[in-house]
Amino acid sequence: MIWQLTSHWSPLVTPLIFALLLQAPFTQPSTITQPNFVLLLADDLGIGDVGCYGNHTIRTPNIDGLAKEGVKLTQHIAAAPLCTPSRAAFLTGRYPLRSGMDATNDYRVIFWNAGSGGLPPNETTFAKILQHQGYSTGLIGKWHQGVNCESRNDHCHHPLKHGFDYFYGMPFTLISDCQPTETPEMDRAFRRKLWLSTQMIGLITFTAVLGRLTGLISVHWRTLACLAGFSLLFFISWFSSYGFVRYWNCIMMRNHGITEQPMVTDRTTSLILRESISFIERNKHKPFLLFLSFLHSHTPLLTTEKFLGRSRHGLYGDNVEEMDWMVGQVLNAIDKEGLKETTLVYFASDHGGWLERQEGGRQLGGWNGIYKGGKAMGGWEGGIRVPGIFRWPGVLPAGTVIDEPTSLMDIYPTVVHLAGGEVPQDRVMDGRDLLPLLRGAVEHSEHEFLFHYCGIHLHAVRWHQKDTGAVWKAHYMTPIFSPPGAGACYDRGFCQCFGEGVTHHEPPLLFELSQDPSEAKPLSADTVPLFDTVIRKIGRAIEEHRRTLTPVPEQLSVSNVVWKPWLQPCCGTFPFCWCDKEGDNKLADL
Repeated sequence: MIWQLTSHWSPLVTPLIFALLLQAPFTQPSTITQPNFVLLLADDLGIGDVGCYGNHTIRTPNIDGLAKEGVKLTQHIAAAPLCTPSRAAFLTGRYPLRSGMDATNDYRVIFWNAGSGGLPPNETTFAKILQHQGYSTGLIGKWHQGVNCESRNDHCHHPLKHGFDYFYGMPFTLISDCQPTETPEMDRAFRRKLWLSTQMIGLITFTAVLGRLTGLISVHWRTLACLAGFSLLFFISWFSSYGFVRYWNCIMMRNHGITEQPMVTDRTTSLILRESISFIERNKHKPFLLFLSFLHSHTPLLTTEKFLGRSRHGLYGDNVEEMDWMVGQVLNAIDKEGLKETTLVYFASDHGGWLERQEGGRQLGGWNGIYKGGKAMGGWEGGIRVPGIFRWPGVLPAGTVIDEPTSLMDIYPTVVHLAGGEVPQDRVMDGRDLLPLLRGAVEHSEHEFLFHYCGIHLHAVRWHQKDTGAVWKAHYMTPIFSPPGAGACYDRGFCQCFGEGVTHHEPPLLFELSQDPSEAKPLSADTVPLFDTVIRKIGRAIEEHRRTLTPVPEQLSVSNVVWKPWLQPCCGTFPFCWCDKEGDNKLADL
């Protein structure tokens, strides 16, 4: 009887088994309930700087290898064009203005370790949810989400308060001030004004003293003493703005403790790589989340000697190639521990490359390929379209390219669901779970609209018309390039979000990105019959979106970003902040 049943069903069973065998490699999420996560986030990297996105001169074999073994997203969008708000959105899965992490003023990022603004304690990061799911969570590298609120050691914005069990890196961000040989970067315009005032007051004081000595001017000695005091005060302020920035902002921390103040830049890369590999080795027997937040490729482009002069694009290219090597070292560590099949690896950049960053004829910022604009520009594609690559062997189909609108905010629900957690239900979440799209279970992204902010100002909106495949993008404000036609704001160093630095468009500029990704030819009602229909549809989406916004404290207000001595992290007795706890540690030859 058994033989007869088997014989009867064999024509159906055989192809069924064969089909199941073919599909088996892509059904593993049911067996791997809690994969490891390694999230690799570059800093200021342009989408055009990576080989698999079209660069044929900067060598990025390890990043390219991730794309060959996994899924490459070609329309991966940052929620903001600058570090602090973009990373806030990445960590929370929400547009940064929902948490107060976008600015109403020109101070659009956290400017000091001793500011009081930062990622609010009531925000729930994906790290915090994974921590509750039993994951070991680590952040290595850049934070730039604030440190303290009211006192030097309250650490209310610190990574350890936001779900990370372990932190090693910079609580701030790399700036040229961190490299003693580089021209200082922090608030250059303010420094120029301060130096000019110092010179003017010094000249007035010198003239008054000379007039008093020669009898040409009758000036009381007390007046001269006051002028001399003001001259000294302005000189000290100008000098301090150069000398102390490095000690106050360029520091390295391990958890709550400061290890280097100021950081020793010659060994920063080796330390970050060592810490990353060590974290993988320590946690290989349990599920872990490693967020490796690179300092590459932000100026001053810290690059070790063995990579200097290797690329065809100067120091910037050298720096990108070194970062790619670091990616390879981390992937090797994953392979060495036998974790490749159980680890989801993700690579992206926090926003587009910095076009205006030049020094002495050298281009120190990235390249955004065919896309217009760059860092700090909230609407143009070059400021917000970034690399996005996922690799998970046996689960995600290798060599896949997806041209659907996705966001850095999507990482939040994706990793939370894979870890067995739930996204918060008490707030608006803007990210969408990417796993069905990445595995090919669905054809389209869940995003119908994406809103592109510059500070708190809505510059553009993207509408994915799924039934036709069109991707419409309407610009309501665009930055005024300087000099005119230059493609960036070279005269200022950054493009503005509002005021005299932008042009308002009524009707808005409209582009169809699937046909014109470079945003070179704005459409009109005369050339596109659907123009008015598209603009009305996007307008209604804006109205609905704005109804979901609620007032929150501004974390980047002037009062929050200003330097406060009582909040300054200090290794020593303030203001004598100095230490080097890594000096005696022998670095492994990585």
